[in-house]
Amino acid sequence: MKTSNPPEKTSENGSANERAAVPPMRLQSTPGLSRPSLPRRSFLRRLALGAVAAAPGASLLTAASRTFAAPTTSSGGLSKSDTAILQFLAAAEIIETDLWQQYNELGGQDSAESGYRAGLEILDEDQPQYISDNTDDEMSHVAFLNAYLHSKGKQGVNFDQFRTLPSSQASGAQQIGRLTNLTQLTIDTSFWTRYRSTTNPDLGATFPNAIPSLATGLHTAIPRNNSELGDPDNPSDHVKAIAFTAGFHFAFIEQGGTSLYAAMAQKANNPEVLRIILGIGGAEVMHFQTWQDKAGNATPLTDHDPVNNSTVTFPDLTTGQPETLQANLIMPEPCDFISTSLPKCSVIRPIANGVVSATGALNAFIADGVLRGQSQTFLNLLKVMAKAADGPQTND
Repeated sequence: MKTSNPPEKTSENGSANERAAVPPMRLQSTPGLSRPSLPRRSFLRRLALGAVAAAPGASLLTAASRTFAAPTTSSGGLSKSDTAILQFLAAAEIIETDLWQQYNELGGQDSAESGYRAGLEILDEDQPQYISDNTDDEMSHVAFLNAYLHSKGKQGVNFDQFRTLPSSQASGAQQIGRLTNLTQLTIDTSFWTRYRSTTNPDLGATFPNAIPSLATGLHTAIPRNNSELGDPDNPSDHVKAIAFTAGFHFAFIEQGGTSLYAAMAQKANNPEVLRIILGIGGAEVMHFQTWQDKAGNATPLTDHDPVNNSTVTFPDLTTGQPETLQANLIMPEPCDFISTSLPKCSVIRPIANGVVSATGALNAFIADGVLRGQSQTFLNLLKVMAKAADGPQTND
């Protein structure tokens, strides 16, 4: 996870005349959610579609709803710092849900057969199911975090008014406004070598990218039009390259959540808030473990994208590679932890205060390009929320 601030590019992240202060937060009543009669995952998908279709101009924060009864615990109210942490995590989950919904529409279990889906199935034949499940999980995180905040009389998070980015024009993609952009990504794949190394970024170690070409230029991870959906029986190298780019992007997103939740847990004051962070954070770990396992099955190819004018090369990571690249080494290698004078330990990394932060997570989203094209107003709002979650101790 990157923690440094990348240089701002107003042409990509908002025009100069948008560099205004974050608009005042407005309250909005939140309608209650009835008990689902549909299967869990179908219910969650419909719930999310309703949220996406909400009219523009919805509030940035949502008011507490009486529909959600306060949990019967002795935890009491939430402190300002715990509230800020949960609100930022809800914001991050909303962003993740938006991008996962796009992947799900074109490559999930209910997507039409296509060359793109076939390319994803090269990584694992169950990839469409995993994509749908990950999508549903992120949606459940958003629903729970907002409901919990409401139950404590705190404001939840709503970014509907910022769903302004265009959808893919490929068949299967909903023609609705998006929060995220999956067509111009610059993906950091150093997580691959980091988790196979005996050194630790918490102690200053740095790591090379496993797929260096993804870390330069711009790359699409979804088909932009029907021609890029491809032949399901014979996907071209170009279509496979899009699918393989998605495979590594899946792992990048979820390793970020893995570190973010572990770092935020160290800041929590309320035991129940800690329980929530640890519980959801554990799901992020499981997601990352799945995706880094599947990404390594990409078959070797080189492809040039004339739209982004970028070239990507996927090597064969399954054979003849050193341990820092070997595809089947998916368990975290024991590494330095706390101090180099202590025995090496298999751990999540990075998680240290000052190395991982909410601000760092936001910077990683920006550097990745997933927010490319978003307004400076939205980025400013996210920066304010990240700073509040980090608290006065942040080094960012």
